[in-house]
Amino acid sequence: MRSTTGMLRLTAHAYGSTDSKHPMVSEMARWNKVCISGPLKVVNLPKYYDFVNLRHTPAQVRAMLEEMGHDNVVAFQTRNPLHRIHEELTKRAAAEVKGSLIVHPVVGMTKPGDVDHYTRVRTYKALVDNYYDKKDTMLSLLPLAMRMAGPKEALLHAIIRRNHGANHFIVGRDHAGPGNDSSGKPFYGPYDAQELMQKYEAELGVKMVPFEMLVYLPDEDRYVEEKDVPKGAKVANISGTQVRDDYLAKGKLLPEWFTRPETAEILREMYPPRHKQGFCIWFTGLSGSGKSATTEVVTTLLLERGREIAILDGDVVRTHLSKGLGFSKEDRDTNIIRIGFVAGEIVHAGGAVICAAISPYRATRAEARKMVGENFIEVYMDTPVEVCEQRDVKGLYAKARQAMIDGKPMGFTGVDDPYEQPIEPAITLKGFGASAEENAHIVISYLEEQGYIAKQA
Repeated sequence: MRSTTGMLRLTAHAYGSTDSKHPMVSEMARWNKVCISGPLKVVNLPKYYDFVNLRHTPAQVRAMLEEMGHDNVVAFQTRNPLHRIHEELTKRAAAEVKGSLIVHPVVGMTKPGDVDHYTRVRTYKALVDNYYDKKDTMLSLLPLAMRMAGPKEALLHAIIRRNHGANHFIVGRDHAGPGNDSSGKPFYGPYDAQELMQKYEAELGVKMVPFEMLVYLPDEDRYVEEKDVPKGAKVANISGTQVRDDYLAKGKLLPEWFTRPETAEILREMYPPRHKQGFCIWFTGLSGSGKSATTEVVTTLLLERGREIAILDGDVVRTHLSKGLGFSKEDRDTNIIRIGFVAGEIVHAGGAVICAAISPYRATRAEARKMVGENFIEVYMDTPVEVCEQRDVKGLYAKARQAMIDGKPMGFTGVDDPYEQPIEPAITLKGFGASAEENAHIVISYLEEQGYIAKQA
């Protein structure tokens, strides 16, 4: 396959979307113009050095399950830490099928922003060792790269578990869902995966066990299915957003009714309060929109707060990190990916970084976001091209306009090449009618509200 059109057809067929906000669609956009398919021949299997005693081949898993002596085996797929609700669900599923349970977490590439597998596996080990019946439960790691393909991925996951010896598979609400598309709508319906799995379960030889929504009844100290909540009963639940923002970001332990103490402690160790985490402020906008001027003021204000900042300015990066690159779409994408990679390394090490680059294409900004992770703050400098041209001390816009007249377009953003404005930026600033100082204080206020820096007295 050698055309962009062909790649779009492939993503539309495989994932039902060509939207670059889908993590796999944006990943495939970087695969260039050649895709190869055909029979596979195993030359060497990868060697792993972490959690070696939990890494098993399908044949080894089948043999271990056979030793447990049950006709039925239910598999549980996860890419997140397990909390009490998952523990309850998996135990109920094993009891329902009167068989063994295999907790089979993915430890390959997952959704950007997910908890790293090293941390997750430590929580899985603590749970299986202390809270499950080892005679009927096994933990094994699956080195799978998730595609976040929703319903179709549920079928893939079921086939994989069949190869590992399971004949039942737990499928949850929005299984392998990548979230919302660029218009704010979910890529897949909440029960699409369950419906597709149910349609093909006979052919697959794997029966679906639906993940029913459970809620906690604090007055009775038990979990029940949402549909079975007694009238007027008090219920408790904590969303993923609340886990991050109300507990981990504030250095608070998750409550014991929600998660086991071992899990809570591991997560708190690995995820310090937000004001101690790294973050990336990504300024995007046309040339002359005010990115660099605002960056300068934000940097000063953060230094005043005692926060050291790394600066990756577009012009400076091209002098050093991206020296030799031109201004073709491919070279501009490469430049942004390099900035994203460096920014990600800084953030993952707990540092703060400000990136100021035009970064005109949504798909490439999405790749940068994936490299940085959750603490990526996109700031859009919304400045009309007419205003940018008036400020153009380098004469770049005039040069681009003249090149258009001469019939030799330069591919200059805002003149003969498009700028794709962000759809849901964290912050939108006006690069005209407001000073760099005013805009910088808006950014600082956002950082305070989100807990990245402490509020000044």
